[in-house]
Amino acid sequence: MPLEHAGRRRLFPSLYAILDPSLAPRSATELAEIWAEAGVLLIQYRDKDSSSAEVCAQAKELVARLSPSGGLLILNDRPDIAAIAGAAGVHVGQDDLPVEQARRICAPPRWVGVSTHNLEQVRAAAATSADYIAVGPIFPTGTKQNPDPVVGVGFLREARRLTPKPLVAIGGITLERAAEVLGAGADSIAVIRDLVSAGDPAVRAREFVAVATKAIADRNTS
Repeated sequence: MPLEHAGRRRLFPSLYAILDPSLAPRSATELAEIWAEAGVLLIQYRDKDSSSAEVCAQAKELVARLSPSGGLLILNDRPDIAAIAGAAGVHVGQDDLPVEQARRICAPPRWVGVSTHNLEQVRAAAATSADYIAVGPIFPTGTKQNPDPVVGVGFLREARRLTPKPLVAIGGITLERAAEVLGAGADSIAVIRDLVSAGDPAVRAREFVAVATKAIADRNTS
């Protein structure tokens, strides 16, 4: 494994929180601060409904609130807003800008991540400059109107053999399922509903961080 990928995988946060304001019972800023104080280091802001100006303003606010604690903000879909707002990077899907076009706007040290839903897409993503690859949905999910077919935990093991890049598992991942997913080869778990809808989001975030940290430590020593 190239040293650059080995180091990136070791440093990649094990919990990747996704903040979708359409699903959150609190303001995006409040929820992001709660998560950051609970130890969440990486948050993606995914807003499909607001105007570009509104998304940009919110992204700038989130960057300002997260930066003092070392938290990183990733923008969904919009490399232009990510660059303008000073975010840590952008995440693109299969129907968004290709990785290399997003990279022209979000040059290093900003990250570019990409979603994949089958092994052909994983292979293609591995050949790009993407900093990490998201794979899923691992389990059934209700956070997308038209979700891709569920790929299952076994898919992670196959994807792991195809690339040394960090893998982020996404789709229906709950606290009870987190260890299984990380044990199958994911470097990080992307969580939306189980974090956003928790009665106490700080407690739930700490629980996820603890489970993920232990699962990765167990995997690395096995």
